Amino acid sequence: MENDDPIPLSALQHWLFCPRQCALIHLERQWADNAATADGRILHERADQPGRTKRGEVRTLRALPLRCHRLNLVGVADVVELRGGVPFPVEYKRGRPKSHRADEVQLCAQALCLEEMFDQPVPTGALFYGETRRRTDIIFDPTLRALTEQVVAEVASMLTTGTTPPPVFETRKCGQCSLIDLCQPRPLAHHPDVAGWLRRQLRD
Repeated sequence: MENDDPIPLSALQHWLFCPRQCALIHLERQWADNAATADGRILHERADQPGRTKRGEVRTLRALPLRCHRLNLVGVADVVELRGGVPFPVEYKRGRPKSHRADEVQLCAQALCLEEMFDQPVPTGALFYGETRRRTDIIFDPTLRALTEQVVAEVASMLTTGTTPPPVFETRKCGQCSLIDLCQPRPLAHHPDVAGWLRRQLRD
């Protein structure tokens, strides 16, 4: 089965956090809010007001639509600063810097879109975290670029096959997820072989 629909940039962050969460959102079109996602939405609403400003030599574009035809990606950049004409993407996140690289991959994917759109290298960007109120500069080195393209391929495969990964219960991660009631990681993780259970019931 072919899937020609573009992949949302947010799907890459969701996939690295939890492949099942990604599938529930982007394949099954399910969603639920919790306090964390509501805070994140408010933070983005403040950043995602379309417009352009200029301060000194830096032009700032807000809510800039992004597209990468090579990787079939689509999304919106919170902020892109043009420094001497070179794009510098800035992604707004609630909370603080994380131990995994999901936020970095999402930002790197924005850079890949900008490189195609502006036809020039985009070497760096930044993540702004609402809890620390500081930027964390990110270098788009070969390792991060390779990881980003690998995640794009994995998400594309999931969308093409239409397969939702089984749940893997992790106390901390699942406790943070707004989809925990839809996902049901505890009971489903303990009873993954539904087809086998049905066969056994029919034999008895």
